[in-house]
Amino acid sequence: MRYFLVDKVTELVVDKKIRGVKCVTLSDDILHDHFPDYPIMPGALILESLSQLAGFLLEASFHEPGRRPLRAVLAQVQQAKFHASSAPGDQIELEVTLDSKLDGAARVSAMASVNGERKVNARLDFVLKDIDSDRLHEQRRYIYQLWTKDLKSPPLIP
Repeated sequence: MRYFLVDKVTELVVDKKIRGVKCVTLSDDILHDHFPDYPIMPGALILESLSQLAGFLLEASFHEPGRRPLRAVLAQVQQAKFHASSAPGDQIELEVTLDSKLDGAARVSAMASVNGERKVNARLDFVLKDIDSDRLHEQRRYIYQLWTKDLKSPPLIP
């Protein structure tokens, strides 16, 4: 993954919900062209940050110790609504709730807001895949450890 769009996980309750933060800064490459003299974080990237956070929740929720971890792959975006834009200096609060979990698939509700003002909300569907890639698993463990380093009770990282 070239862009990690979550800066920190602030809460994780396996099988239930996850919360995190994305800080929008002028050092984000995309803001230099989106748009000149009016930099805003693209709504699609806010949706991607919610998807990344949801993937972590699902990978932790489907994890079975002693087995290779399953990896969440976004399969469908439903009911995505973009309510307002985000600009440099915004701390986007991300929240994902697990709605349903089937064998190898899950649906979540996702919302992004800044200071209580809703920016994006959507329903996201994922499939969980057994991916034979040590490099992928190492990368995910590394980023999940960074995201959760400030949690009082860090989760078992799949």
